[in-house]
Amino acid sequence: MLTGDGRVEACITRRRRDDGSYKSRVFTDRPPYADYDAPHKFMAIQSIVAKRLIEHPKAICSYSGGSDSDIMIDLVERTRQAFDLPPIQYVFFDTGLEMKATRDHVKAAAKKYGVEIRKLRPRTNIVLATRRYGVPFVSKIMSAGLEEWQKKGVPLSVAGEYAEATDKGAVRRELRARYPGCESLINFLCCCNRDGEPRPNIQLVINSSAYMLDFIREHPPGFKISAKCCDYCKKQIAHQVQKPYEMVITGERRDEGGVRSVRNVPRQGEANSTMCFGETANGQWRLRPLYYVSDRDKAWYKDYYGIRYSDAYEVYGLTRTGCCGCPINYKAV
Repeated sequence: MLTGDGRVEACITRRRRDDGSYKSRVFTDRPPYADYDAPHKFMAIQSIVAKRLIEHPKAICSYSGGSDSDIMIDLVERTRQAFDLPPIQYVFFDTGLEMKATRDHVKAAAKKYGVEIRKLRPRTNIVLATRRYGVPFVSKIMSAGLEEWQKKGVPLSVAGEYAEATDKGAVRRELRARYPGCESLINFLCCCNRDGEPRPNIQLVINSSAYMLDFIREHPPGFKISAKCCDYCKKQIAHQVQKPYEMVITGERRDEGGVRSVRNVPRQGEANSTMCFGETANGQWRLRPLYYVSDRDKAWYKDYYGIRYSDAYEVYGLTRTGCCGCPINYKAV
């Protein structure tokens, strides 16, 4: 959902379960195969991939050289060979700060599967983007929230006002009137929704990183915070190259957490309510074959098919990759 200030905000619709707890619709609306064991789950996913590639053969697939991408390219290519489907276009977005291990692995993957993985570079590089917009901090969600806080100047004290209030709904309404155009920011700082209901355990609030509010209060950042470097160095170039294609295939998984674990608002009239397959706002189809694949499923697939990840994982022991020096990927040091 696009908020009035232009910020993309994910919508989490929650449903009460029999025990009184709430679960996101990403959980309650998941398809039956999401609960299968790994062998049967991947068989179901193969059938989905085959069906969608038959319906939308002009497809493009993003390949990052990471572990999820390795599972995805193997799954897609096995499916394509089994059903004698036409080749698809693979693309790798090289920000200029990718690890050598990643770049080498991309070349090796192209050779292994006999496919072309087209390398694309951004017009605005990482250095220019961070100088202009700000530096990522902890996560993309945290960066977006703190960027909005820096721009709009809503004091951190609103979180204390909300926490100490007996009638939290009334305080939330008063904050809305006091700070117009700051709906998502107030929710972020107060760890609540627009009705004033506490939501301390979701990804879209400041304390999704423990004690972050206290830390920022005691140590106000003296630098601009933003994750727009990723937008300019990956997302914008991705949108351009994907335009001519019917379907875009990506490797997001719910187990990754962050923005990838929440359900976006569907298009009006969209029949599919899962994150696996659906129509985007510009009329393209988006396929996320690994969305309901767990870490355990990944480990089974890797072992069963003998997948070797890049040296970033196998040699250096990283659990995920990204731009060298990115604060979100701080363990890459």
